[in-house]
Amino acid sequence: MKISAASTPSPFVPSVLFAGRTLERVIPNKKVPAWLLWLLKLPGVNRLGLAERPRELVRFFKFATVGTIGASVDFTVLNVLVLVAGWTKFWANIVSVTCAISSNFTWNRLWTFPESTERPIPTQFGKFAMINVVGLAINQIVFLSADALLYSKIAPHPLNYNLAKATAIALVLFWNYFANRAWTYRGIR
Repeated sequence: MKISAASTPSPFVPSVLFAGRTLERVIPNKKVPAWLLWLLKLPGVNRLGLAERPRELVRFFKFATVGTIGASVDFTVLNVLVLVAGWTKFWANIVSVTCAISSNFTWNRLWTFPESTERPIPTQFGKFAMINVVGLAINQIVFLSADALLYSKIAPHPLNYNLAKATAIALVLFWNYFANRAWTYRGIR
């Protein structure tokens, strides 16, 4: 990835070049946020190949936005079940992730990958669900491990599970995107 400050609308924000085109040309008529440029410069993001495929980068951010909505659903259901209903974190997490998966499938089908609406819902949801079951397992392991670590070692507080949950969601985002892109939404350009 190449950084250039010559063709940017703002003298303070450098442009990122995508195969010879600046991000401003890829996303026309929009000011490119500095945080996005910073993110694109990270070595891990560059290894994912998103910087070289601007359409895929936009999809990834749409997927992450949908994931943020799903995370809101996830946190809300988790906290209501733990704090109000008195459920254990184990079962509350399973139910909250299931609610988030349903929300994410709907919005990803309609907004992130609108071309996928031509495919049968049962087949597509089945693939999405299988990938997310693996994501749930990863989420559960990270969530429960981070919760135990935070509570016992770092700062015992009854709401530490929210930080553990945020960690689990952040890690599972990448699994969910790339696995769904490769299987559920394969062939969509």
